[in-house]
Amino acid sequence: MVNKIAIIGGGPAGLSAAIYNARASLEPILFAGSPPGGQLMLTSEVENFPGFTSILGADLIEKMRSQAKEFGTIIYDDNIVSVDFSKRPFTLSTSKTQYKSEAVIITAGAKALWLDLESEQRLRGRGVSACATCDGFFFRDKIVAVVGGGDTAMEETQTLTKFAKKVYLIHRRDTFRASKIMEQRIRKNSKVTLILNNEVTDVLGEQKVKAIQLKNPYEKSNTLAVDGLFVAIGHKPDTEVVSKALELDEKGYIITTQQAAVRLISGKVKMADVKKYNSKYQTMTSVAGVFAAGDCVDHIYRQASTAAGMGVAASLDAEKWLEE
Repeated sequence: MVNKIAIIGGGPAGLSAAIYNARASLEPILFAGSPPGGQLMLTSEVENFPGFTSILGADLIEKMRSQAKEFGTIIYDDNIVSVDFSKRPFTLSTSKTQYKSEAVIITAGAKALWLDLESEQRLRGRGVSACATCDGFFFRDKIVAVVGGGDTAMEETQTLTKFAKKVYLIHRRDTFRASKIMEQRIRKNSKVTLILNNEVTDVLGEQKVKAIQLKNPYEKSNTLAVDGLFVAIGHKPDTEVVSKALELDEKGYIITTQQAAVRLISGKVKMADVKKYNSKYQTMTSVAGVFAAGDCVDHIYRQASTAAGMGVAASLDAEKWLEE
């Protein structure tokens, strides 16, 4: 059996695409992964997704899954382990079965990089976060810490100063790798205290974050009382399965027509490098008929609502492409 469209990824981008494609009678199949649901499944309260004043991340995903199923999407809670985009119909393989599809939308998402601490994982959603835009509001007039030394850490710190009364920015080296202008802004902010040459070795607290343990190169430990810890050491897109089939950027994010245009304008590539992209379809990848959306493409915004919007765009592009 050859499906009209297959979607890889069960987060907001993939489920939004499925809802639109299902309503267009394309009978999509969706591979949600195992465990399914993406990063929202690990998020406690969500207060910035349109239509919900407050909702648990897992509940939001379940509502979107139910809606997609209601319109006819078939959801498999399984991982795609290999793809063949060399000819149509495309082939997607799980560990047990192969599937054929005329078009594919990749919404595999990305994962935040963590410090690999047991206490950090235990307290995720209880004071430990990797998204200041998502969770900063919950720390109004609190004391928080940010770990990292790049632009992401600077941006997270800047965002948190709008809510927290004090923000510690902790970096394991003595210099930052962030852009100078970002660093200067942070150094001028009276709410921010820099702690260099220190690593976070433990997160203290039972039901919520109470403090963090720091260690400097001289093996001296120090306990810092905080209400929250934001880890800002980067993200990794889940694109390994398509890394040999599609063009990715230097960090492993999928390049779509839109991203190719930005890279051309910024001087990162030449016109010859982007001619393979189809200007009619902003979400199409380097392979005609394969589209991508969400956090596996977007390394700037990384929000559930922006991912959902990108998923809708990809679904409309795929529908139009199939018609043509």
